Amino acid sequence: MALITRVSRLFRADLNAVLDRIEEPDVLLRQAVREMEEDLARDEQRVKLLDHEHGQLLARQNDLAQAQGEIEEELDVCFASGKDDLARSLVKRKLETQRFLKLLSRRNEQLEEARSTLRSRLEENHTRLESMRQKAELLAERNTGSEAPEPWDTATMSTSVCVGEADIEVALLREKQKRSRS
Repeated sequence: MALITRVSRLFRADLNAVLDRIEEPDVLLRQAVREMEEDLARDEQRVKLLDHEHGQLLARQNDLAQAQGEIEEELDVCFASGKDDLARSLVKRKLETQRFLKLLSRRNEQLEEARSTLRSRLEENHTRLESMRQKAELLAERNTGSEAPEPWDTATMSTSVCVGEADIEVALLREKQKRSRS
């Protein structure tokens, strides 16, 4: 019984290896990289559209705030001259402007949230894409039969990777400078 299971495992392993060769993983990986690049391009375009809409919203809010100031001045004139009927229409415009500003403010908050979410997703996807590109390059190198990389020399590696106290101090000062500027 044990012999039969071993033979069946061996057969399945060989079958899986044959299927892996048939699927051509380098081709699949390149296709995945292309699809990721297309998705990134779409997301970057969406960020640009959201940035444009954000700019338009800010401009509209500034225009409404300026209009609201003008309405205030006109109200002062109306009340000074005793024209309550004119003041009534200005009060209506003032209320409409205030409500529209609130609506624009809520839309701006939603837009900011969507922009930040999309930007963080974009950063994650850029990282994933770079990882996939590196994997594709490694797979392409392996498939072309390139020379084996030289083994690492641990003696030179340990001296180049070692971080000294002076390096730590300099890096700490740089990090403090970055944060003090922000």
